[in-house]
Amino acid sequence: MSSDAPNQPKPEEDGVNNDATQSKKAAKKEAAKQQKRAAAAAAAAVTAISIDAPDPLAAHYGDVPLEDLQSKSVTGREWTEVGSLTKGLEGRTVLVRGRAQTVRAVSKKMAFLIVREKGFTVQCVLSVSPDLVSLGMVKFATGLNRESYVDVEGTVSVPNSPIKGASQQVEIQVRKVYCISKAVPTLPINIEDAARSELEIDKALQAGEQLVRVNQDTRLNFRVLDLRTPSNQGIFRVQCQVENIFRQFLLSEGFVGIHTPKLIAGSSEGGSAVFRLDYKGQPACLAQSPQLHKQMAICGDFGRVFEVGPVFRAEDSFTHRHLCEFTGLDVEMEIKEHYSEVMDIVDRLFVALFDSLNERCQKELEAIGKQYPFEPLKEAGIEIDPLGDLNTESERKLGQLVLEKYGTEFYILHRYPLAVRPFYTLPCSDDPTYSNSFDVFIRGEEIISGAQRVHLPDFLATRAEACGIDVKTISTYVDSFRSYEEHSLRKSDSLLLCCRYGAPPHGGFGVGLERVVMLFCALNNIRKTSLFPRDPLRIAP
Repeated sequence: MSSDAPNQPKPEEDGVNNDATQSKKAAKKEAAKQQKRAAAAAAAAVTAISIDAPDPLAAHYGDVPLEDLQSKSVTGREWTEVGSLTKGLEGRTVLVRGRAQTVRAVSKKMAFLIVREKGFTVQCVLSVSPDLVSLGMVKFATGLNRESYVDVEGTVSVPNSPIKGASQQVEIQVRKVYCISKAVPTLPINIEDAARSELEIDKALQAGEQLVRVNQDTRLNFRVLDLRTPSNQGIFRVQCQVENIFRQFLLSEGFVGIHTPKLIAGSSEGGSAVFRLDYKGQPACLAQSPQLHKQMAICGDFGRVFEVGPVFRAEDSFTHRHLCEFTGLDVEMEIKEHYSEVMDIVDRLFVALFDSLNERCQKELEAIGKQYPFEPLKEAGIEIDPLGDLNTESERKLGQLVLEKYGTEFYILHRYPLAVRPFYTLPCSDDPTYSNSFDVFIRGEEIISGAQRVHLPDFLATRAEACGIDVKTISTYVDSFRSYEEHSLRKSDSLLLCCRYGAPPHGGFGVGLERVVMLFCALNNIRKTSLFPRDPLRIAP
């Protein structure tokens, strides 16, 4: 027997030890499994609680119910316009309302929302933060349809780097977001596509990328969407200023604003371009201009008058500069000695107009120029005698010559041949084949037509007959230039006696509001400057 034999375990004892060791390992494994199960169960319980439990910030986002939009109360809240958001507002809480132009989700916990109002845009940031922004708020914001109307409240912040996707160089750290009105998920045209310039599209094509081009008819078919682009917002705000400046300048010059009828008994300009209609059993027309009635206002001793109102032309013109309905800016005034007095008003009016637009509408002109690049108008009025009437191509060629020789895109042509002017235009004293008339041109296109008017009734009737106009249909107009004694002899009791002792020498001009804006901004089509254009093929929307 060896000396270490007593230390060797017996077979039975060895088996017992092995079983004990295995039992301990199994117990540990089981305990670990139980801990995992418990942890999983706890996690599941937490998840269930987070799903089922109400969001404590739920009142800070969501769709606004109709009843809250029915003028229930006045809360005193103040909205800040997106266009006025600047770095000077950093740290302040603001409330803005506008359209959800784009929504971009970075993750479940972060999203960017671009809000647009009146052509200006601001980037709004939603980032999950305890007691401020919840997962539910981010999810709601990312689910907004483009062009939906929203309210956003938050704190203004200034990022370290420039913001490329928005006009305003500040951000709003969102704390509340509500949908006021939902837009449909799919729009017939995207605002981003409609706002794209031809230059952008051409550059993309050169780079092998194809961008959507929205054509003119599609824009007009869905005009409400097209009007939301920054350029269109700029165009019609510039148009508003043109009308305002026109009024302000003329009021400062002693003119009186008037409103004349648009339903008249006969043609106001002559020719066949008249919308004819039945007026309670009598033939009538839509006014081609306020010409006859503004002259009658001069006979009524107003001295100087102007009007802003609709004008109707039934001509089948399919050009870039003609409409069947447009807004006329019309002027009529007494003349003391020479019709150059009228041209002087035109000259000073338009110089004041151009200067004021450049001063007051810088943001709007910049927005227009981004989509439709143009050079500022070169202004320095000059006068030129024409040799005859001009067609569109002749006007453009003359415009190029004037620009090259005189350095101006604003000029006046006068002494037009009488044959190409309306019947009420007064012939020149030195040559009756010409007339005391003028046209004003901008960028090589006619924009204003004006003249000294015939103020002698018999001669006026003769001129009307020569132009193919039935004098009976304009008898009230003609008689307004007769003296009281002449009316008594004619026994024309049914005629309106507008002037007892004749008419003063007078003249005036008319210009289309849409054409002024088109040429000032160098746009290629007058339909771009008509809110809802009417041409020979379009009477809707």
